[in-house]
Amino acid sequence: MAEAFDGTKVLLSESEIPTHWYNIQADMPNLPPPPLGPDGKPVDPAALARIFPLPLLEQEMTRERWIAIPEEVRTLYRLWRPTPLYRARRLERALDTPAEIWFKYEGVSPAGSHKLNTALPQAYYNREAGVRQLVTETGAGQWGTALSIASRMMGLGCTVYMVRVSYDQKPYRRILMETYGAEVYASPTDRTAAGRAVLAQDPDSPGSLGIAISEAVEVAASRDDTNYALGSVLNHVLLHQTVIGLEAKRQLEKVDRYPDVVIASCGGGSNFGGVAFPFVGDKLTAGRRVRVMAVEPSACPTLTQGRFAYDFGDVAGLTPLLRMYTLGHQFMPPGIHAGGLRYHGDSPLVSQLYHDGIIEARAYGQVAVFEAAVQFARQEGILPAPESAHAIRAAIDEALAAKEAGERRVILFNLSGHGHFDLAAYSDFLAGRLEDVAFDPAAMERSLAALPAIPD
Repeated sequence: MAEAFDGTKVLLSESEIPTHWYNIQADMPNLPPPPLGPDGKPVDPAALARIFPLPLLEQEMTRERWIAIPEEVRTLYRLWRPTPLYRARRLERALDTPAEIWFKYEGVSPAGSHKLNTALPQAYYNREAGVRQLVTETGAGQWGTALSIASRMMGLGCTVYMVRVSYDQKPYRRILMETYGAEVYASPTDRTAAGRAVLAQDPDSPGSLGIAISEAVEVAASRDDTNYALGSVLNHVLLHQTVIGLEAKRQLEKVDRYPDVVIASCGGGSNFGGVAFPFVGDKLTAGRRVRVMAVEPSACPTLTQGRFAYDFGDVAGLTPLLRMYTLGHQFMPPGIHAGGLRYHGDSPLVSQLYHDGIIEARAYGQVAVFEAAVQFARQEGILPAPESAHAIRAAIDEALAAKEAGERRVILFNLSGHGHFDLAAYSDFLAGRLEDVAFDPAAMERSLAALPAIPD
Protein backbone atom coordinates (compact mmCIF):
# COMPACT_ATOMS: atom_id res chain seq x y z
CA MET A 1 0.00 0.00 0.00
CA ALA A 2 1.15 3.55 -0.69
CA GLU A 3 2.15 5.86 2.12
CA ALA A 4 -0.65 7.36 4.21
CA PHE A 5 -2.56 10.23 2.59
CA ASP A 6 -1.98 13.42 4.59
CA GLY A 7 -5.37 15.07 4.08
CA THR A 8 -8.94 14.13 4.89
CA LYS A 9 -10.82 15.28 1.76
CA VAL A 10 -10.33 14.66 -1.95
CA LEU A 11 -12.10 16.99 -4.37
CA LEU A 12 -12.58 17.08 -8.12
CA SER A 13 -13.15 20.12 -10.31
CA GLU A 14 -16.45 20.73 -12.11
CA SER A 15 -14.73 19.78 -15.37
CA GLU A 16 -14.16 16.31 -13.92
CA ILE A 17 -17.86 15.50 -13.52
CA PRO A 18 -18.37 12.34 -15.61
CA THR A 19 -19.56 12.97 -19.16
CA HIS A 20 -21.08 9.48 -19.45
CA TRP A 21 -22.88 7.02 -17.18
CA TYR A 22 -21.46 3.47 -16.93
CA ASN A 23 -23.75 0.60 -17.97
CA ILE A 24 -22.92 -2.60 -16.08
CA GLN A 25 -25.01 -4.62 -18.56
CA ALA A 26 -22.16 -4.33 -21.07
CA ASP A 27 -19.89 -6.43 -18.84
CA MET A 28 -22.12 -8.83 -16.90
CA PRO A 29 -21.53 -12.52 -17.67
CA ASN A 30 -25.27 -13.16 -17.26
CA LEU A 31 -27.94 -10.56 -17.84
CA PRO A 32 -31.26 -10.65 -15.99
CA PRO A 33 -33.99 -12.24 -18.12
CA PRO A 34 -36.52 -9.82 -19.60
CA PRO A 35 -39.52 -8.40 -17.74
CA LEU A 36 -42.64 -10.50 -18.24
CA GLY A 37 -46.33 -9.77 -18.41
CA PRO A 38 -48.91 -11.68 -16.35
CA ASP A 39 -49.12 -14.18 -19.24
CA GLY A 40 -45.46 -15.09 -18.73
CA LYS A 41 -44.37 -13.57 -22.05
CA PRO A 42 -41.79 -10.77 -22.42
CA VAL A 43 -43.36 -7.33 -22.07
CA ASP A 44 -43.81 -5.34 -25.25
CA PRO A 45 -41.81 -2.09 -24.82
CA ALA A 46 -44.79 -0.26 -26.30
CA ALA A 47 -46.77 -1.14 -23.18
CA LEU A 48 -44.10 0.45 -20.96
CA ALA A 49 -44.14 3.56 -23.17
CA ARG A 50 -47.46 4.43 -21.52
CA ILE A 51 -45.59 5.47 -18.37
CA PHE A 52 -41.92 5.92 -19.43
CA PRO A 53 -40.33 8.07 -22.17
CA LEU A 54 -38.48 6.29 -24.97
CA PRO A 55 -34.90 7.30 -23.97
CA LEU A 56 -35.35 5.72 -20.53
CA LEU A 57 -36.70 2.52 -22.09
CA GLU A 58 -33.69 2.43 -24.39
CA GLN A 59 -31.36 2.87 -21.41
CA GLU A 60 -33.23 0.08 -19.65
CA MET A 61 -32.37 -2.43 -22.38
CA THR A 62 -29.13 -1.29 -24.04
CA ARG A 63 -25.78 -3.05 -23.64
CA GLU A 64 -23.80 0.03 -24.65
CA ARG A 65 -21.10 0.48 -22.05
CA TRP A 66 -21.17 4.29 -21.90
CA ILE A 67 -24.29 6.47 -22.12
CA ALA A 68 -23.76 10.20 -22.67
CA ILE A 69 -25.13 12.51 -19.98
CA PRO A 70 -27.24 15.31 -21.55
CA GLU A 71 -25.43 18.62 -21.20
CA GLU A 72 -28.38 20.27 -19.44
CA VAL A 73 -28.36 17.50 -16.83
CA ARG A 74 -24.58 17.75 -16.44
CA THR A 75 -24.89 21.52 -15.96
CA LEU A 76 -27.43 20.99 -13.19
CA TYR A 77 -25.19 18.33 -11.64
CA ARG A 78 -22.71 21.17 -11.08
CA LEU A 79 -24.99 22.55 -8.37
CA TRP A 80 -23.47 19.95 -6.05
CA ARG A 81 -21.26 17.62 -8.05
CA PRO A 82 -18.56 16.43 -7.85
CA THR A 83 -19.31 15.35 -4.29
CA PRO A 84 -16.44 15.08 -1.79
CA LEU A 85 -14.58 11.93 -0.84
CA TYR A 86 -13.47 11.89 2.78
CA ARG A 87 -11.12 9.75 4.78
CA ALA A 88 -12.64 9.01 8.19
CA ARG A 89 -9.45 9.52 10.18
CA ARG A 90 -11.10 10.20 13.54
CA LEU A 91 -13.20 7.05 13.20
CA GLU A 92 -10.08 5.06 12.28
CA ARG A 93 -8.34 6.29 15.44
CA ALA A 94 -11.37 5.52 17.61
CA LEU A 95 -11.44 1.97 16.24
CA ASP A 96 -7.65 1.66 16.52
CA THR A 97 -7.63 -0.03 13.12
CA PRO A 98 -4.90 -0.22 10.50
CA ALA A 99 -7.61 0.01 7.84
CA GLU A 100 -8.25 3.16 5.86
CA ILE A 101 -11.95 4.12 5.82
CA TRP A 102 -13.06 6.33 2.95
CA PHE A 103 -16.57 7.56 2.27
CA LYS A 104 -18.24 9.30 -0.65
CA TYR A 105 -20.68 11.87 0.72
CA GLU A 106 -23.87 12.33 -1.32
CA GLY A 107 -25.65 14.30 1.42
CA VAL A 108 -24.36 17.59 -0.04
CA SER A 109 -27.00 17.51 -2.81
CA PRO A 110 -30.01 19.88 -2.60
CA ALA A 111 -32.14 16.83 -1.79
CA GLY A 112 -29.77 15.71 0.96
CA SER A 113 -29.13 12.35 -0.71
CA HIS A 114 -27.98 10.59 -3.88
CA LYS A 115 -31.48 10.44 -5.33
CA LEU A 116 -31.17 13.66 -7.33
CA ASN A 117 -28.59 11.94 -9.57
CA THR A 118 -31.42 10.10 -11.32
CA ALA A 119 -34.35 12.43 -10.60
CA LEU A 120 -32.84 15.13 -12.82
CA PRO A 121 -32.31 12.98 -15.94
CA GLN A 122 -35.69 11.31 -15.49
CA ALA A 123 -37.42 14.70 -15.31
CA TYR A 124 -35.35 15.92 -18.26
CA TYR A 125 -36.25 13.03 -20.56
CA ASN A 126 -39.91 13.27 -19.60
CA ARG A 127 -40.02 17.00 -20.28
CA GLU A 128 -38.38 16.45 -23.66
CA ALA A 129 -41.09 13.87 -24.43
CA GLY A 130 -43.83 16.42 -23.73
CA VAL A 131 -44.91 15.03 -20.36
CA ARG A 132 -46.39 17.61 -17.99
CA GLN A 133 -46.69 15.70 -14.71
CA LEU A 134 -44.68 13.05 -12.86
CA VAL A 135 -46.04 10.73 -10.19
CA THR A 136 -44.03 8.53 -7.88
CA GLU A 137 -43.80 6.80 -4.51
CA THR A 138 -41.37 7.42 -1.70
CA GLY A 139 -40.43 5.59 1.47
CA ALA A 140 -38.40 7.72 3.87
CA GLY A 141 -38.85 10.73 1.59
CA GLN A 142 -35.42 11.11 -0.03
CA TRP A 143 -36.67 10.06 -3.47
CA GLY A 144 -39.84 12.12 -3.25
CA THR A 145 -37.77 15.15 -2.26
CA ALA A 146 -35.38 14.63 -5.15
CA LEU A 147 -38.15 14.25 -7.72
CA SER A 148 -39.94 17.31 -6.32
CA ILE A 149 -36.79 19.38 -6.88
CA ALA A 150 -36.10 17.92 -10.32
CA SER A 151 -39.69 18.40 -11.46
CA ARG A 152 -39.59 22.04 -10.37
CA MET A 153 -36.32 22.59 -12.24
CA MET A 154 -37.79 21.05 -15.40
CA GLY A 155 -41.14 22.83 -15.12
CA LEU A 156 -43.17 19.69 -14.36
CA GLY A 157 -45.85 18.97 -11.80
CA CYS A 158 -45.15 16.28 -9.22
CA THR A 159 -47.35 13.98 -7.12
CA VAL A 160 -45.85 11.77 -4.42
CA TYR A 161 -47.41 8.80 -2.63
CA MET A 162 -45.44 8.55 0.63
CA VAL A 163 -45.53 5.36 2.69
CA ARG A 164 -47.80 6.14 5.62
CA VAL A 165 -45.46 5.05 8.41
CA SER A 166 -42.75 7.37 7.05
CA TYR A 167 -45.31 10.11 6.37
CA ASP A 168 -46.14 10.02 10.08
CA GLN A 169 -42.55 9.57 11.29
CA LYS A 170 -41.01 12.27 9.07
CA PRO A 171 -43.41 15.20 8.61
CA TYR A 172 -40.62 17.58 7.64
CA ARG A 173 -39.87 15.51 4.55
CA ARG A 174 -43.44 16.07 3.46
CA ILE A 175 -43.12 19.81 4.11
CA LEU A 176 -39.90 19.91 2.09
CA MET A 177 -41.58 18.22 -0.88
CA GLU A 178 -44.53 20.58 -0.66
CA THR A 179 -42.16 23.55 -0.53
CA TYR A 180 -40.94 22.56 -3.99
CA GLY A 181 -44.54 22.35 -5.21
CA ALA A 182 -45.27 18.63 -4.95
CA GLU A 183 -48.58 17.16 -3.82
CA VAL A 184 -47.90 14.52 -1.15
CA TYR A 185 -50.34 11.82 0.01
CA ALA A 186 -49.97 9.23 2.78
CA SER A 187 -50.17 5.80 1.12
CA PRO A 188 -52.38 3.78 1.10
CA THR A 189 -54.98 6.37 0.10
CA ASP A 190 -58.60 6.29 -1.05
CA ARG A 191 -57.54 8.07 -4.26
CA THR A 192 -56.75 4.85 -6.16
CA ALA A 193 -58.26 1.41 -6.55
CA ALA A 194 -55.01 -0.12 -5.28
CA GLY A 195 -55.08 2.02 -2.14
CA ARG A 196 -58.76 1.39 -1.47
CA ALA A 197 -58.21 -2.37 -1.74
CA VAL A 198 -55.49 -2.26 0.92
CA LEU A 199 -57.55 -0.05 3.24
CA ALA A 200 -60.52 -2.39 2.90
CA GLN A 201 -58.40 -5.21 4.33
CA ASP A 202 -56.49 -3.09 6.85
CA PRO A 203 -57.71 0.45 7.57
CA ASP A 204 -54.64 1.02 9.75
CA SER A 205 -52.11 -0.25 7.19
CA PRO A 206 -48.66 1.31 7.72
CA GLY A 207 -48.16 1.17 3.96
CA SER A 208 -45.14 -0.07 2.04
CA LEU A 209 -43.17 0.86 -1.04
CA GLY A 210 -44.96 -1.90 -2.91
CA ILE A 211 -48.36 -0.36 -2.11
CA ALA A 212 -47.21 3.18 -2.93
CA ILE A 213 -45.79 1.96 -6.27
CA SER A 214 -49.18 0.44 -7.12
CA GLU A 215 -50.90 3.75 -6.47
CA ALA A 216 -48.41 5.79 -8.48
CA VAL A 217 -48.38 3.40 -11.45
CA GLU A 218 -52.19 3.32 -11.50
CA VAL A 219 -52.33 7.11 -11.68
CA ALA A 220 -49.68 7.33 -14.41
CA ALA A 221 -51.37 4.69 -16.56
CA SER A 222 -54.70 6.52 -16.39
CA ARG A 223 -53.50 9.95 -17.57
CA ASP A 224 -52.06 10.89 -20.97
CA ASP A 225 -50.04 13.84 -19.65
CA THR A 226 -48.53 11.94 -16.69
CA ASN A 227 -45.62 9.54 -16.46
CA TYR A 228 -44.26 7.44 -13.65
CA ALA A 229 -40.78 7.93 -12.20
CA LEU A 230 -39.01 5.36 -10.04
CA GLY A 231 -36.17 6.06 -7.62
CA SER A 232 -34.57 2.62 -7.57
CA VAL A 233 -34.71 -0.97 -8.88
CA LEU A 234 -34.82 -0.37 -12.65
CA ASN A 235 -31.73 -0.51 -14.85
CA HIS A 236 -31.83 3.11 -16.02
CA VAL A 237 -32.05 4.34 -12.41
CA LEU A 238 -28.90 2.49 -11.38
CA LEU A 239 -27.22 3.66 -14.58
CA HIS A 240 -27.70 7.32 -13.66
CA GLN A 241 -26.33 6.74 -10.17
CA THR A 242 -22.95 5.51 -11.45
CA VAL A 243 -21.69 9.10 -11.35
CA ILE A 244 -21.01 8.29 -7.69
CA GLY A 245 -18.65 5.38 -8.30
CA LEU A 246 -17.00 6.99 -11.33
CA GLU A 247 -16.13 10.08 -9.30
CA ALA A 248 -14.96 7.97 -6.36
CA LYS A 249 -12.60 6.00 -8.62
CA ARG A 250 -11.08 9.21 -9.93
CA GLN A 251 -10.71 10.65 -6.43
CA LEU A 252 -9.00 7.53 -5.11
CA GLU A 253 -6.66 7.55 -8.10
CA LYS A 254 -5.55 11.04 -7.07
CA VAL A 255 -4.25 9.63 -3.77
CA ASP A 256 -2.99 6.34 -5.24
CA ARG A 257 -5.67 4.18 -3.65
CA TYR A 258 -7.95 1.39 -4.78
CA PRO A 259 -10.50 -0.19 -2.41
CA ASP A 260 -10.26 -3.71 -1.08
CA VAL A 261 -13.95 -3.57 -0.27
CA VAL A 262 -16.80 -1.32 -1.48
CA ILE A 263 -19.89 -1.08 0.74
CA ALA A 264 -23.33 0.48 0.38
CA SER A 265 -26.76 0.07 1.86
CA CYS A 266 -29.26 -1.68 -0.37
CA GLY A 267 -33.04 -1.44 -0.55
CA GLY A 268 -34.00 -1.32 -4.20
CA GLY A 269 -30.36 -1.01 -5.25
CA SER A 270 -29.77 2.50 -6.61
CA ASN A 271 -27.37 3.69 -3.91
CA PHE A 272 -25.50 0.40 -3.97
CA GLY A 273 -25.32 0.17 -7.76
CA GLY A 274 -24.29 3.80 -8.03
CA VAL A 275 -21.12 3.48 -6.02
CA ALA A 276 -20.39 -0.20 -6.67
CA PHE A 277 -21.01 -0.85 -10.37
CA PRO A 278 -17.90 0.95 -11.69
CA PHE A 279 -15.80 -1.20 -9.34
CA VAL A 280 -17.76 -4.34 -10.25
CA GLY A 281 -16.93 -3.48 -13.85
CA ASP A 282 -13.22 -3.47 -12.95
CA LYS A 283 -13.67 -6.84 -11.28
CA LEU A 284 -15.36 -8.29 -14.36
CA THR A 285 -13.15 -6.78 -17.07
CA ALA A 286 -9.77 -6.16 -15.45
CA GLY A 287 -9.66 -8.86 -12.78
CA ARG A 288 -9.42 -6.40 -9.89
CA ARG A 289 -9.69 -8.19 -6.56
CA VAL A 290 -12.31 -6.09 -4.84
CA ARG A 291 -15.09 -7.28 -2.58
CA VAL A 292 -18.42 -5.55 -3.09
CA MET A 293 -20.98 -5.66 -0.28
CA ALA A 294 -24.68 -4.77 -0.21
CA VAL A 295 -26.06 -4.11 3.28
CA GLU A 296 -29.74 -4.44 4.14
CA PRO A 297 -31.94 -4.45 7.27
CA SER A 298 -32.43 -7.80 8.97
CA ALA A 299 -36.15 -6.95 9.27
CA CYS A 300 -36.44 -6.84 5.47
CA PRO A 301 -33.61 -9.12 4.26
CA THR A 302 -34.38 -9.36 0.56
CA LEU A 303 -31.00 -10.59 -0.67
CA THR A 304 -29.96 -12.64 2.35
CA GLN A 305 -33.31 -14.37 2.97
CA GLY A 306 -35.42 -13.87 -0.16
CA ARG A 307 -36.05 -16.11 -3.15
CA PHE A 308 -34.61 -15.55 -6.62
CA ALA A 309 -37.76 -15.57 -8.73
CA TYR A 310 -40.06 -13.59 -10.97
CA ASP A 311 -42.29 -11.29 -8.96
CA PHE A 312 -44.27 -8.08 -9.23
CA GLY A 313 -42.58 -4.87 -8.15
CA ASP A 314 -45.75 -3.72 -6.42
CA VAL A 315 -48.52 -5.09 -4.23
CA ALA A 316 -51.38 -4.76 -6.71
CA GLY A 317 -49.52 -6.52 -9.52
CA LEU A 318 -49.61 -3.57 -11.92
CA THR A 319 -45.89 -3.65 -12.78
CA PRO A 320 -44.19 -6.15 -15.09
CA LEU A 321 -42.73 -9.27 -13.48
CA LEU A 322 -39.03 -8.90 -12.70
CA ARG A 323 -36.54 -11.66 -11.94
CA MET A 324 -35.09 -10.61 -8.62
CA TYR A 325 -34.55 -11.57 -5.04
CA THR A 326 -37.88 -11.06 -3.35
CA LEU A 327 -39.73 -11.63 -0.10
CA GLY A 328 -42.96 -11.76 -2.11
CA HIS A 329 -44.92 -8.74 -3.27
CA GLN A 330 -47.49 -9.31 -0.51
CA PHE A 331 -44.85 -9.17 2.23
CA MET A 332 -45.42 -6.23 4.59
CA PRO A 333 -42.04 -5.05 5.93
CA PRO A 334 -42.03 -3.95 9.58
CA GLY A 335 -42.05 -0.20 10.23
CA ILE A 336 -38.32 0.26 10.84
CA HIS A 337 -36.84 3.75 10.71
CA ALA A 338 -34.84 3.03 7.54
CA GLY A 339 -37.96 3.51 5.44
CA GLY A 340 -36.02 3.64 2.19
CA LEU A 341 -34.93 0.02 2.70
CA ARG A 342 -38.43 -1.38 3.33
CA TYR A 343 -38.89 -2.97 -0.09
CA HIS A 344 -39.84 -6.57 -0.76
CA GLY A 345 -37.68 -6.91 -3.90
CA ASP A 346 -34.42 -5.71 -5.33
CA SER A 347 -32.87 -4.51 -8.55
CA PRO A 348 -32.69 -7.28 -11.18
CA LEU A 349 -29.10 -6.22 -11.92
CA VAL A 350 -28.07 -6.40 -8.26
CA SER A 351 -29.98 -9.65 -7.85
CA GLN A 352 -28.25 -11.27 -10.82
CA LEU A 353 -24.80 -10.22 -9.61
CA TYR A 354 -25.57 -11.61 -6.15
CA HIS A 355 -26.96 -14.83 -7.62
CA ASP A 356 -23.76 -15.24 -9.65
CA GLY A 357 -21.56 -14.73 -6.57
CA ILE A 358 -19.98 -11.53 -7.90
CA ILE A 359 -21.15 -9.44 -4.96
CA GLU A 360 -21.96 -10.29 -1.36
CA ALA A 361 -24.67 -9.19 1.08
CA ARG A 362 -25.05 -8.68 4.81
CA ALA A 363 -28.01 -7.80 7.06
CA TYR A 364 -28.15 -5.88 10.38
CA GLY A 365 -30.72 -5.04 13.02
CA GLN A 366 -31.53 -1.37 13.51
CA VAL A 367 -30.03 -1.13 17.01
CA ALA A 368 -26.57 -2.07 15.75
CA VAL A 369 -27.07 0.27 12.80
CA PHE A 370 -27.89 3.25 15.03
CA GLU A 371 -24.98 2.44 17.32
CA ALA A 372 -22.72 2.77 14.30
CA ALA A 373 -24.51 5.93 13.15
CA VAL A 374 -24.00 7.69 16.48
CA GLN A 375 -20.37 6.58 16.70
CA PHE A 376 -19.75 7.91 13.19
CA ALA A 377 -21.54 11.20 13.88
CA ARG A 378 -19.56 11.80 17.07
CA GLN A 379 -16.25 11.13 15.32
CA GLU A 380 -16.81 12.61 11.85
CA GLY A 381 -19.43 15.29 12.54
CA ILE A 382 -21.95 14.14 9.92
CA LEU A 383 -25.33 12.79 11.00
CA PRO A 384 -26.14 9.92 8.61
CA ALA A 385 -29.54 8.84 7.37
CA PRO A 386 -30.68 5.52 8.88
CA GLU A 387 -30.43 3.90 5.43
CA SER A 388 -26.84 5.09 4.97
CA ALA A 389 -25.94 3.99 8.48
CA HIS A 390 -26.27 0.37 7.38
CA ALA A 391 -23.16 0.87 5.25
CA ILE A 392 -21.39 2.53 8.19
CA ARG A 393 -22.12 -0.50 10.37
CA ALA A 394 -20.56 -2.82 7.81
CA ALA A 395 -17.57 -0.51 7.27
CA ILE A 396 -16.87 -0.43 11.01
CA ASP A 397 -17.08 -4.21 11.19
CA GLU A 398 -14.71 -4.52 8.22
CA ALA A 399 -12.27 -2.14 9.92
CA LEU A 400 -12.41 -4.17 13.13
CA ALA A 401 -11.85 -7.37 11.15
CA ALA A 402 -8.81 -5.74 9.54
CA LYS A 403 -7.54 -4.88 13.03
CA GLU A 404 -7.94 -8.47 14.18
CA ALA A 405 -6.16 -9.74 11.06
CA GLY A 406 -3.49 -7.04 11.15
CA GLU A 407 -4.34 -5.94 7.58
CA ARG A 408 -4.26 -2.44 6.10
CA ARG A 409 -7.45 -2.71 4.08
CA VAL A 410 -8.82 0.19 2.07
CA ILE A 411 -12.56 0.42 2.76
CA LEU A 412 -14.87 2.60 0.68
CA PHE A 413 -18.50 3.15 1.57
CA ASN A 414 -21.19 5.42 0.23
CA LEU A 415 -22.71 7.84 2.72
CA SER A 416 -25.80 8.27 0.60
CA GLY A 417 -27.57 10.96 2.63
CA HIS A 418 -27.75 12.97 5.83
CA GLY A 419 -30.14 12.28 8.69
CA HIS A 420 -31.34 15.80 9.49
CA PHE A 421 -34.96 14.76 9.00
CA ASP A 422 -34.53 11.54 10.97
CA LEU A 423 -34.15 13.00 14.45
CA ALA A 424 -37.21 11.16 15.75
CA ALA A 425 -35.36 7.92 15.07
CA TYR A 426 -32.25 9.20 16.84
CA SER A 427 -34.42 10.33 19.74
CA ASP A 428 -35.82 6.81 20.08
CA PHE A 429 -32.32 5.34 20.00
CA LEU A 430 -30.83 7.77 22.51
CA ALA A 431 -33.76 7.24 24.88
CA GLY A 432 -33.43 3.46 24.66
CA ARG A 433 -36.78 3.05 22.94
CA LEU A 434 -35.41 1.67 19.67
CA GLU A 435 -35.67 -2.10 19.36
CA ASP A 436 -34.74 -4.63 16.74
CA VAL A 437 -37.71 -5.88 14.77
CA ALA A 438 -37.63 -9.62 14.21
CA PHE A 439 -37.98 -10.90 10.67
CA ASP A 440 -40.92 -13.28 10.30
CA PRO A 441 -39.96 -16.19 7.99
CA ALA A 442 -43.51 -17.52 8.14
CA ALA A 443 -44.86 -14.22 6.78
CA MET A 444 -42.33 -14.41 3.98
CA GLU A 445 -43.36 -17.97 3.11
CA ARG A 446 -47.02 -16.93 2.99
CA SER A 447 -46.07 -14.09 0.69
CA LEU A 448 -43.87 -16.28 -1.50
CA ALA A 449 -46.74 -18.73 -1.88
CA ALA A 450 -48.50 -16.00 -3.86
CA LEU A 451 -45.68 -15.61 -6.39
CA PRO A 452 -46.92 -15.81 -9.98
CA ALA A 453 -46.47 -19.25 -11.54
CA ILE A 454 -43.67 -18.60 -14.01
CA PRO A 455 -41.58 -21.53 -15.26
CA ASP A 456 -37.95 -21.29 -14.14
